[in-house]
Amino acid sequence: MRCMAGVTALGAIVLLSVGCARRAPGPETQPAAAPEEVMTKMAFKLSSPAFQENARIPARYTADGADVSPALSWEKPPQGTASLALIMDDPDAPRGTWVHWVLYDLPAARTDLPEGVAPQKTLPELGGARQGLNDFGKVGYGGPAPPHGPAHHYRFTLYALDAPLKLPERARKPDVEKAMQGHTLGQARLVGIYSR
Repeated sequence: MRCMAGVTALGAIVLLSVGCARRAPGPETQPAAAPEEVMTKMAFKLSSPAFQENARIPARYTADGADVSPALSWEKPPQGTASLALIMDDPDAPRGTWVHWVLYDLPAARTDLPEGVAPQKTLPELGGARQGLNDFGKVGYGGPAPPHGPAHHYRFTLYALDAPLKLPERARKPDVEKAMQGHTLGQARLVGIYSR
């Protein structure tokens, strides 16, 4: 009987110490929001009159057509946006993600891109925005050109930044991504598909 009472007392002490160790989380112990949650809160909308989200990209905007960039527009970038950057890539490419378009230092006042952005390093008509090299080794837009088979997904991702990147002309995607670190306020994405 005395042994049983000792076990019970020991169990109570263990439970009490565990209970004391678990405090209700106060403001200083609240877990930080996951990056995905932050991005969701700060997301804004990107669209195109050429195709809807997850719909087929018309051949005009591919290597099988005129190979011109589609018109894009966006709304409600986060407060404090000072510049915008756009990256279009294909994560389904056989050798890994293939970069089709890199554009940066687009003025925050812009709310759209016209169809057929010229393949120039600097774009005076777009407030001095600059274009980088795509994985075809060319400046500007290079449309979908997938191998025959399943459809590929082409991601147009627009980044709202708190400062211009001020990168030199012909920067590549990794350069832009590195320069954007710590400056991204939000992002908008439009995905189109294309197959042969």
